[in-house]
Amino acid sequence: MDGIEFRQVSFGHAGRMRILDNFTLTVGAGEVVALVGASGAGKTTALKLVNCLLRPDAGGVRVQGGDTREWDPIRLRRAVGYVIQEIGLFPHLTVADNIAVVPRLERWDADRIDARVRELLNLMGLAPETYAGRWPDELSGGQRQRVGVARALAADPPVLLMDEPFGALDPVTRRQLQDDFRGIQARLHKSVLLVTHDMAEAMALGDRIGVMDDGQLIWCGAPQAILTCDDPHVRKLVEAVAPLSRPKAPAGPA
Repeated sequence: MDGIEFRQVSFGHAGRMRILDNFTLTVGAGEVVALVGASGAGKTTALKLVNCLLRPDAGGVRVQGGDTREWDPIRLRRAVGYVIQEIGLFPHLTVADNIAVVPRLERWDADRIDARVRELLNLMGLAPETYAGRWPDELSGGQRQRVGVARALAADPPVLLMDEPFGALDPVTRRQLQDDFRGIQARLHKSVLLVTHDMAEAMALGDRIGVMDDGQLIWCGAPQAILTCDDPHVRKLVEAVAPLSRPKAPAGPA
């Protein structure tokens, strides 16, 4: 299948408890799946198994139909965009050069790279004539994160991994970037696996939400369906976001 598929995946560091235990999940073509759960539940580990930063002890992970153990790791990582909370822009490279890193590794010609950089800056709402030549330390946090997303999309990967991508931003900027991401995804239709601690963000961005607890996927479904789930671990996450609390039953006749 296109997208991402975890098949009964288990993973743990030697001599320690398993971080993932019989984890099964699919992310279809063009779908956004948001993983939520407490710290240590295994969310970021799942991401790292997708781009071969880690390898499963049991089961298998497939990306675009191929088992990650059969991919060349470098080719796999260039086929998977990765956006992280810390952004990780190279401080010694301009905005344009940061975005162009993977296309240059892929030996794109200069005109194609320049056109792609301009296209992505416009997509991110950053005028190329203003921002292409700037350095990362000349940007706001929101602008740096937009550049980080542009860099992840530069070689047009079919799969995008996002690990708390907006977590370090102020609430206003975070909401704006969430809105921007929805618009970008509506145009690009990437297969996206998103990790977040914010249930409201998962509700806003995910086509489906997966709830993890102690390395297992304990619930997965559409955002609105999670509001009526009775599993206590799921309820705890939902009720932490007051506006998303289960609606009260209508009052009976007076």
